[in-house]
Amino acid sequence: MVRQVKIRVCGRVQGVGFRFFTYQQATKLGLVGYVKNLDDGDVEIMVQGHNISIAKLIQWLEQGGPVSARITAVNVIELIPDSQLVAFHIKY
Repeated sequence: MVRQVKIRVCGRVQGVGFRFFTYQQATKLGLVGYVKNLDDGDVEIMVQGHNISIAKLIQWLEQGGPVSARITAVNVIELIPDSQLVAFHIKY
């Protein structure tokens, strides 16, 4: 089953390579979407793919994500899948 979620990651997640490591993880899992820094210091990840792959990404985040990050919260919102998404990228 394909699903799309928006994930907000809180903590020390900017300036530590978080977007790059998230890009690597999402690409490895075959997910599409994006990761971007937010003005308030959090990171937003919008991701679409198979339920199992999304669950693995969320589990990776909940277990701490990249070693350099200090995640304090992971909030997930379900969205409607978008057939226009074809790749995962970092938004600047």
